[in-house]
Amino acid sequence: MVIRRSFGFCASHIVRNCTSKRCSNSIHGHNYKVEIFINANTLDNGGMILDFGIFKNQIADFIDGFDHAHHFWNQETPDFINFIEKNSARYVKLSLNPSAENYALLLLFYIDKILKATQFNNAEGNVKVTSVRVHETEHGYAEAFKEDLENPNFMQHIHLDSIEFSAQIQSEWKDPNMFYKLKSYEKNPKTKPFNNPIPIHQVKI
Repeated sequence: MVIRRSFGFCASHIVRNCTSKRCSNSIHGHNYKVEIFINANTLDNGGMILDFGIFKNQIADFIDGFDHAHHFWNQETPDFINFIEKNSARYVKLSLNPSAENYALLLLFYIDKILKATQFNNAEGNVKVTSVRVHETEHGYAEAFKEDLENPNFMQHIHLDSIEFSAQIQSEWKDPNMFYKLKSYEKNPKTKPFNNPIPIHQVKI
């Protein structure tokens, strides 16, 4: 069984090296729609794959980090990078070109890491993200699948340091240290840093 949760963010970027001159040479923006697909091998105590309320925690903050920000490839010129960092409080520096395909892969990678770093407390099954779909416009989308994480052709530039959120973005998260905790857990996976509450009201069967 699969559930779907959608999010949105507004952002600007330049997609270098693409064939469209407008995309590759000019800053432009999109109203992005992100769809996250989750599955599990059983239902939790509430009869759900995953309570949608859980999406409002780390995953929601992570995606909100992309909102109202300029996104840029770290291969831009130093002058361009300095200009963005000096003149935009919210920016996202990426280890790869900000195409819809790369967004889908990045979001899949990080959401997978967030779920693995989360302690579930309501008898959830083996919760996994199966795919992430990213719409730049209403006319098409890019979708990355779980198996794509094993494809070196897709993942050669994706790692836990692939995204650098500006200080302003991180300060606006419910937990400003969220990204640091995620990276620390990957290096030393002893105690999961994200802990979901135990439901207050339980019906005994």
